[in-house]
Amino acid sequence: MKNIFACIVYAAPLFLLSPVLVAQKKPAIPLLVSTHPSATAGKPSMSLQAAVAQAHVYQQQQPGRSVEIRFQPGTYFLDSTLLLTAGYFNGNVTFRPAGKPGTVTLSGGKPLQLRWAPWKNGIYKASVNIPFEFSHLYINNTQQVRARYPNYDSSAKHYNGTAADALSPARIKTWQHPEGGYIHALHRAEWGGYHYRITGVNADGTLQLEGGYQNNRQMGMHEQHRFVENIFEELDAEKEWFYDKATQTLYYKPAAGTNLQTAMVVVSRLSETVVMKGDAAHPVKDITFKDIRFAHTNATFMDTREPLLRSDWAIYRGGTVLLDGTENCVITGCEFDHNGGNAVFVSNYNRHANISHCNIHDAGGSGICFTGNPDAVRAALFEYNQSPVFAGMDTAAGPQSPNYPDSCMAYDNLIYRTGRIEKQSAGVQISMAMDITVSHNTIYDVPRAGINVSEGTWGGHVIEYNDVFNTVLETGDHGAFNSWGRDRWWYPDRQVMDSMVALHPWLVKQDAVKTNILRNNRFRCDHGWDIDLDDGSSNYHIYSNVCLNGGLKLREGFFRTVENNVILNNSFHPHVWFENSHDIFRHNIVTSSYKPIGIKYWGDIIDYNTFPDVAAINTPTDKHSQAGNPLFVSPATGNYQVKPGSPALKAGFKNFPMNQFGVVSANLKALAKKAPLPVLKAATAASSNISNWLGAQVKNIETLGERSAAGLPDNKGAFLVAVPENFRYPVKTGDVILQVGERNVNNVDDLLKASTFYANKKVPLVVFRNQQRVNINQ
Repeated sequence: MKNIFACIVYAAPLFLLSPVLVAQKKPAIPLLVSTHPSATAGKPSMSLQAAVAQAHVYQQQQPGRSVEIRFQPGTYFLDSTLLLTAGYFNGNVTFRPAGKPGTVTLSGGKPLQLRWAPWKNGIYKASVNIPFEFSHLYINNTQQVRARYPNYDSSAKHYNGTAADALSPARIKTWQHPEGGYIHALHRAEWGGYHYRITGVNADGTLQLEGGYQNNRQMGMHEQHRFVENIFEELDAEKEWFYDKATQTLYYKPAAGTNLQTAMVVVSRLSETVVMKGDAAHPVKDITFKDIRFAHTNATFMDTREPLLRSDWAIYRGGTVLLDGTENCVITGCEFDHNGGNAVFVSNYNRHANISHCNIHDAGGSGICFTGNPDAVRAALFEYNQSPVFAGMDTAAGPQSPNYPDSCMAYDNLIYRTGRIEKQSAGVQISMAMDITVSHNTIYDVPRAGINVSEGTWGGHVIEYNDVFNTVLETGDHGAFNSWGRDRWWYPDRQVMDSMVALHPWLVKQDAVKTNILRNNRFRCDHGWDIDLDDGSSNYHIYSNVCLNGGLKLREGFFRTVENNVILNNSFHPHVWFENSHDIFRHNIVTSSYKPIGIKYWGDIIDYNTFPDVAAINTPTDKHSQAGNPLFVSPATGNYQVKPGSPALKAGFKNFPMNQFGVVSANLKALAKKAPLPVLKAATAASSNISNWLGAQVKNIETLGERSAAGLPDNKGAFLVAVPENFRYPVKTGDVILQVGERNVNNVDDLLKASTFYANKKVPLVVFRNQQRVNINQ
């Protein structure tokens, strides 16, 4: 991989180089930083703040001269965020260890010297008088558990333990002062999560709450998957702690064998460790952080409240390292270890930011975010149900301001166990950005997508050679790669949207101006799709990827070309396509029949694919497709190239490398998990028992695809497969019946029983349509 900066710096002939570039060839000025600054002759050192100030002085005297701020080994506890503003430096500045990588930590925490005393039930207490709140406690550099119910369980699927009775009146009665406690819960439809701060207790014993704004698709908390923390009465397990602000007392139950008298105690303090702050007119330039460990930052889940257009996301525009208004800034070889929020956030105007060779793990939020400002978006809308108005709309193409990341890169990063607190998170998140390259990253053990693109603005992203697996572990209806495209042309009402795109098909590419490329990746999702192009995702070229388990979904959208992919133990899922979508699906290997839902119109080319047998070809379009054993070279070792004589070769499939997925650095390769390879199995047809209801065809919600196509939060309801003309109810094909009269409908049996109960009476219905409940009268 070529260095993207080299192409810029050395593009001009030598005789045209500016004096600043010539000056950069001089050796960098070294400044030595120590946790204990010393003026000792021969090796003087200074504090970090003094070194930053000295670098400024040197670069004022010698403009363009590079400076290296070198850290002696140790942990540097910052009293405040290191803020680097535009114009302060006048040349390259690199922050790096003086010795080996991994010997320096920049900490957003504060060390405490405590005198512990036994309290009761194995719990100890110590006086702590500090002027800030903290969310994390570290004992001997290991994160501990804030007192919670249910207790922490490393094997539990959701939030390391959830319980329906976490908010029961009986449990609430046991809490004397729950104010300051927190509730964490999944979204009712498992589309991310919510967080609430407890502010009091009502007279009826229910809680007074603040929060719930962390998800942009408001539906309320999940009935089962929730837990409470920071409640004193729930401190009952080893490694749990609680800080009583009123008495300034820290309570902690150590694990057996812990010597608290000698233990190193650190609490989180800062939300950001480093902030580079400029803007498009005055950017921060040419700063590098290299081979440094970042740790101990505060959780930010209660600050995650800014909605991202009409995706499901809300964000906190910050991270352990924040790049906001920068050019040519680099984060490389760094470790982000158990931080409370996002690891790296690239916000607003940024050009050529490079996050590479990093080890990002156990983050409370996302790994790397590239997120522009809504002021760059034309006709911006922020909530799913908001409808655009075409009259008077700004219909020009592309962004209207420069306040977005452009030509930035995430390369060779190991990203795992992110989203430990925030479930609407991703290994790499892209929103309101252009030409972002996400290459050779290994991403796994995440609660939602490994890589997420929130909308079409403005495309040009290259997603390549990534290895993404163990995804969507705590949520639902999502993919290892996920995208949305609810841009200017997209309406929540499908009937209106059909008319809109028929009248103005050119509007689709006014936001999605550049084609997004997904190539040479390996994806696996066992709880959704390997590749999930959801609502409106448009202008994609997807080729030469391996889908290990979850298949590939294209929901409503336009201009998607999907070719030369290998889809194992699954197939192609086209959902509710538009007429004239111009979609193409060709030269792919699928291992079962397509899974279409709500398809009236097929795209431009759905042909020249390879199926396991003739019976699996279930479309009117695949007239030149092949059937038979694809003859994979070595599926047991992950080589899904095909041998000579494979029917896939006759269908136009071309072999591509199978050994280039994921990180490339030797140290990151040694750390990374291996993607679980599937045992190839024969396809089995899903149950599709269709019943007759008053002349309409109806069935149960049986698959994730049916649930996703309808936008349902669960599998409850009766799905209308076909509705005859002049039907007694004004319902539509694709509606899901939830209620007949006063009777709830969880399945087809309930529907038929309700019809018998009411006989020929005229009763209202409740159906699910356009992702919301709709009342229907006869």
